[in-house]
Amino acid sequence: MTDMTQLLGDEADSLLNHVCRGLPAESIHKPGPDFIDRVMADSDRSPQVLRNLQSIYNHGRLGGTGYVSILPVDQGIEHSAGASFAPNPLYFDPANIVELAIEGGCNCVASTLGGLASVARRYAHKIPMMVKLNHNETLTYPAVYDQTLFGQVEQAHAMGCVAVGATIYFGSPESRRQIQEVSEAFERAHQLGMVTVLWAYLRNPEFKKDGTDYHVASDLTGQAIHLAATIKADIVKQKLAENNGGYRAVGFGHTHDKVYDELTSDNPIDLARYQVANCYMGRTGLINSGGGSKGHSDLGEAVRTAVINKRAGGMGLISGRKAFQKPMAEGVELLNAIQDVYLDDSITIA
Repeated sequence: MTDMTQLLGDEADSLLNHVCRGLPAESIHKPGPDFIDRVMADSDRSPQVLRNLQSIYNHGRLGGTGYVSILPVDQGIEHSAGASFAPNPLYFDPANIVELAIEGGCNCVASTLGGLASVARRYAHKIPMMVKLNHNETLTYPAVYDQTLFGQVEQAHAMGCVAVGATIYFGSPESRRQIQEVSEAFERAHQLGMVTVLWAYLRNPEFKKDGTDYHVASDLTGQAIHLAATIKADIVKQKLAENNGGYRAVGFGHTHDKVYDELTSDNPIDLARYQVANCYMGRTGLINSGGGSKGHSDLGEAVRTAVINKRAGGMGLISGRKAFQKPMAEGVELLNAIQDVYLDDSITIA
């Protein structure tokens, strides 16, 4: 097992022993082996959706724990294929993306319509697959920051996928259209028995104030998460909160003093706990993103994010570039280190 204390370094005590303020562990619907029977059975999801969700929970090294480790590789569109795969060209071939997810013990692999379609007959029965339906592409000049549907739910269903994913840039001028498109796609996915996962990101230049980036503020990301749950995302992907006070800084929207004075603190677990609270107190699973690759520090950063997510009451991690921009053996090692956090019974909800 991974040595968590060594990787967390000076933060180990504050992360492994922190007790959350304002939103106690007892208020959270915690992930666990019985999550569908204990929590999802209250919902309107069909038996087919619950079966496919259980197939994700049952797969890989975390199978049977209620936690998930997902490999997402849609960056060939979002960041360009060259920027994404030049560091490790074998991942131009989607078969190697799926192989990394299998070898890395992941619950699910998420990628593009074309990428998964090119290998679906070989792998759909070997690992749960998720098609990411919409993307921002970076070939348009001047740059456009929007999400465009690249495929239909029916195409993902036909190739054997158990889930679909999508992104909404909450706060952007195009967000209202994206909300409508994704809401309709998620409703169709649920009709076909598929799981829905939303990348609930923020995008607005006004969310950066005086050198601080509030795109990762607990209060603003929390509201994006709440909107994601509202359109019936079964799992929400969100960046780990790094600060707070976004509403106060941008001077727009609505909040409450208790969000800052009673429900959160500066500890990153408290900031993430507020994100979980906006997931209907954990009825919708929160998975945090692993972020971009920075080289030698990737392993420690991935473990830190997983510890914070788990102790906050989250459901797991979705980490891509930190894994696939390395040789496969190193990518597997990083994915396994993330999973070790969720397999470690000594790391509990705070």
